Amino acid sequence: MSTTHTLSVLVEDRPGVLARVSALFSRRGFNIESLAVGPTELKGISRMTIMVSVEDFPLEQVTKQLNKLINVIKIVEQDPANSVARELMMVKVRSDASVRTEVIEVVNLFRAKVIDVSPESLTIEATGTAEKLEALLRMLDPYGIREIAQSGAVALGRGPKSMSAHR
Repeated sequence: MSTTHTLSVLVEDRPGVLARVSALFSRRGFNIESLAVGPTELKGISRMTIMVSVEDFPLEQVTKQLNKLINVIKIVEQDPANSVARELMMVKVRSDASVRTEVIEVVNLFRAKVIDVSPESLTIEATGTAEKLEALLRMLDPYGIREIAQSGAVALGRGPKSMSAHR
């Protein structure tokens, strides 16, 4: 039985950190389902949001090894009940004049945005949970999906507490 965990990892913004972190997961046989990296509110510090599938044994072994990496500052496993996670997706859909209104109605239903228009297609931007984005794709599929680009999840804990406030 496989379970998915979301880790927020604060790291020094230095060359090679991403490679060392991902290699650690690879060596242990963990499948990284998504990985998003970006700057934080602190100069020189990046946040990695890693969604990882774990089969039948605890993630604790990897988090302990991650903590030993010199450029890793802090690791927090995000509890789904006490955190929010979102993904970004851009999708290009066939949409000539005959179906454009229908496609735009679907886009509006999902609170997404049309970000580019051509005579034959619309490019749509949507953010939300993986489930919301999958549902949007199911609704757009009959029109003909031409291309998809999707980010990994980013996550933050709920409430006022900050992961980086306690270095």
